[in-house]
Amino acid sequence: MSPKRPLWWPVPRIAPLLLCIACASGGNDPYKAGQPAVDIAPGRSGPVSGVGIGGKDIMAMTDLMARDLLATPTIAGRSVAPRIIVDSAYFVNESSQPINKNLITDRLRVGLNRASQGRMAFVGRENAAMVEQERELKRSGTTDVGTTGLTRAQAGVDFRLTGRINSLDSRSTQTGVIQRYNQISFEMVDLESGIIVWSGIYEFERAAADDVVYR
Repeated sequence: MSPKRPLWWPVPRIAPLLLCIACASGGNDPYKAGQPAVDIAPGRSGPVSGVGIGGKDIMAMTDLMARDLLATPTIAGRSVAPRIIVDSAYFVNESSQPINKNLITDRLRVGLNRASQGRMAFVGRENAAMVEQERELKRSGTTDVGTTGLTRAQAGVDFRLTGRINSLDSRSTQTGVIQRYNQISFEMVDLESGIIVWSGIYEFERAAADDVVYR
């Protein structure tokens, strides 16, 4: 009869097994797996890209529209700087992609404001309530008049940007490839006559086997 084994005998065999399982699971380290963050230069495609409008497209189109506007004598060649509104209030998205329109209009306005060097004056109509509140404080004597003086009313506007984002999608039932034609149009409207004094368009077409989710 073989000698009776002590109760602790199986432990040396189980311990290496538990150690191997821990190694295989990475020690339950939540940072072990996954893709680390990487810096991407603005204007370049990153590891996540689809058939829709991306960051590089926004940069390219706003740079193109800004150059075109600055070369338009009706707007940038006047002796008195025209007052312009560039915001997303009348910029419509009718495409199949959800997009924050402010990404386009804000970059276009900032670029124009910096490059025009006084040839255009930009009015922030979305700030009208804030401006009116300050005007009332000055005129009631609650505050002084500041350093720029008083005006009879808030600034009226000569031109306003309007635009539309459109897209046309197609998909192959055999390969699953998605193809999208993207079209972004810009127009500057005379707010007194309604005449369109400038138009611009940016378009591109892109295909991919797997599209990404835009938010």
